[in-house]
Amino acid sequence: MHRFFQLLLVLATSVLFCSFAVAQDRVLYHIDDAASQATKGLRNIRNHLDVAPDTKITVVTHANGVDFLMDGAKDIKDPNIDYGSLVSSLKARGVTFEICEITLLNRNLKKSQFNMDATFTPSGVVRIGRLQSRENFAYIKP
Repeated sequence: MHRFFQLLLVLATSVLFCSFAVAQDRVLYHIDDAASQATKGLRNIRNHLDVAPDTKITVVTHANGVDFLMDGAKDIKDPNIDYGSLVSSLKARGVTFEICEITLLNRNLKKSQFNMDATFTPSGVVRIGRLQSRENFAYIKP
């Protein structure tokens, strides 16, 4: 009977550590202000993947955070930084970029104005909550 409980403890500990490892391998980057977050966020994501290339990264944008995903968008502080090429290179590394459709409605924007490397989600904040609570994504806000 004592052996059974030892085995059960080992099994429970293994499941706990596997769950923790999965949570750390999924990361959500939340951007709601492109002017202050986009450049450093994209740099953080690149660095993240350089160190941990198997990480599944999802970037969820809403409010003014969607601006860096618009066609032709550049960094306000450094116009030499072209967001389109940075987003494309990260997408090639498996990063997904999501744009809040509520933001589009509120700001009278059209899907056709955005980089084709991005997808759309009905609500950015709902998506963030679900990634954290249901899919165990770690949360980073650059």
